[in-house]
Amino acid sequence: MGINKDNNTYTVVFAAVMVIVVGSILAYLASSLSDKIKENERFEKQQNILYAMGVNENSDEGSVNFIPADKVENVFSEYITEQLVIDGDQITQNDEAYLIDLKKQIAAIKKGETAQLPVFIGEKEGKKFYILPMYGKGLWDAIWGFMALDEDLTIQGVYFDHKGETPGLGANIKQRYFMDDFIGESVLDNDRIVGVAVAKGNNDPANNTKDDNEVDALAGATITGNGVSAMISESINLYKGYLESIRVK
Repeated sequence: MGINKDNNTYTVVFAAVMVIVVGSILAYLASSLSDKIKENERFEKQQNILYAMGVNENSDEGSVNFIPADKVENVFSEYITEQLVIDGDQITQNDEAYLIDLKKQIAAIKKGETAQLPVFIGEKEGKKFYILPMYGKGLWDAIWGFMALDEDLTIQGVYFDHKGETPGLGANIKQRYFMDDFIGESVLDNDRIVGVAVAKGNNDPANNTKDDNEVDALAGATITGNGVSAMISESINLYKGYLESIRVK
């Protein structure tokens, strides 16, 4: 039986065209998915920054509810009045400072390279907030967050998150009751900028004492708590010069 060359040629051409078409579709879907992921990451950072300064949709004492993604860009523009980048002795304004990856900047500093450190200035109800990003290491993986300070360097709010801390233990750093404990704490100790530690022997479970630079530890999460303490201390240290410049003395 003879081979139909026309049919074979058609099959090869058709297969080649399908490979191109399918490849194009997959590339388009991958690009669209990547754009969506980046958009979600952008919204999430804005939500977290706003949450730290007390702009959220919490409805009760235990809830953690962010400004919805479809509203957050407008709300962010309303409350965040300045986005700054600290680069050595230089401070410049950058409307996309919130997109700076603090993890990469910390890595650059450890290599002896220059770094760009973002800081956000917000205003709410006539009060000014200075919001700093934070990044550190928990028990299993990365932890991060934002801290809002006033001009007295008193904490007005925080937001913490994690990549892989233990559910019901270290993962509770993003629970409302833990984050709220930081509100009202000063990062000053005898006129020195030191931060706030998560202390196992704090003996202040209601967190009524606000001048001890400590909050009560999470049960069963000592290493994660130590990670939060170190993250706050190291992040505060990165911004020490800037904080000294805004501080009311």
